[in-house]
Amino acid sequence: MPTLLLPMPLRPYAENQRAVQVQGRTVQEVLEDLVTRYPRLRPHLFDESGRLQPFVHVFLNGEDVRTMQGPETPVPEDAELRLLPSIAGG
Repeated sequence: MPTLLLPMPLRPYAENQRAVQVQGRTVQEVLEDLVTRYPRLRPHLFDESGRLQPFVHVFLNGEDVRTMQGPETPVPEDAELRLLPSIAGG
């Protein structure tokens, strides 16, 4: 089962989990599984039309899925995914 690692700013919306076992054959399915289980994450990951927010980056085994097939990128059973939202401020 794939593992999704959550960055510190998103953990409070997922019961302070650092890593979550997720299900899905594609990045989109994995993210849908995540927000189904932790609905408070949805507005931090998706816009109103259900598209991944432009400031959220997803890495699959260290590679940005935007350079692959985006949300339709296949996810192997032993994959490690990381969410990396852009953080602004100073």
